Amino acid sequence: MKSRLLNFLIAIALWTATSQLTIAEEWSEIKSRGKLKVAVKDNLRPLGFKDEQENLVGLEIDLARKLAEELLGDAEAVKFLPVTNTERLQVVLDDKVDLAISRVSVTTPRARIVDFSPYYYLDGTSIVTKNSEIKSIRGLTRSKIAVLKNSVTIAVLRNKLPQAKLVGVDSYQEALQLIETKQVEAFAGDRTILTGWQQEYPAYKLLPERLSGAALAIVMPKGLQYQELRSQVNQAINRWRESGWLEERIEYWGL
Repeated sequence: MKSRLLNFLIAIALWTATSQLTIAEEWSEIKSRGKLKVAVKDNLRPLGFKDEQENLVGLEIDLARKLAEELLGDAEAVKFLPVTNTERLQVVLDDKVDLAISRVSVTTPRARIVDFSPYYYLDGTSIVTKNSEIKSIRGLTRSKIAVLKNSVTIAVLRNKLPQAKLVGVDSYQEALQLIETKQVEAFAGDRTILTGWQQEYPAYKLLPERLSGAALAIVMPKGLQYQELRSQVNQAINRWRESGWLEERIEYWGL
């Protein structure tokens, strides 16, 4: 009996030591490398896009640089990897990046394969229009509204504006053309994207209502070896929220 107990205690000690080594492994590699590798968007104003000088800017770029500054002591200690929507999770799963800050909303299916930080922005469905007489969604009760085909926005609009006529489009550009030619009164989509639309086309205005919610968060890999990295990121998000820095950057980018 004593021999079995001793063997059990030795096994626990070995497992604990191995686990602690594994926990520190990935974080030590990042510190040794001296750079964070972060997947971002480079064509999505105002989250991540290129300015006139071809520099990456935007709210999510600010988040990545702030993480590099706090975790590695240098805001420039970050390597950006521009990704498409279909690549955002895969590059994390394939260890091509340490993190993804690329307009990823938290969902249950995604949370099964990756971890998420506390959210940094609450996105959701909103509506943009060029008609200055429309002040809120009440002015669109029976109007024609463009919406991307097969998008979740369709269900949101059918719930909020059941009498409106929805016109399916294949792209944001097609929706813009329909509004410009007065074939529809408005376009419904994700608030972050429509904010960028409004910034690019000042004649348009974003209606005040947020018709649904979607929490945007930093994507991180699962696994014991990434525990220290996840802890560092989560603590950073909480600090930014408490200090007001996060809200200041959100307002700066017009969100």
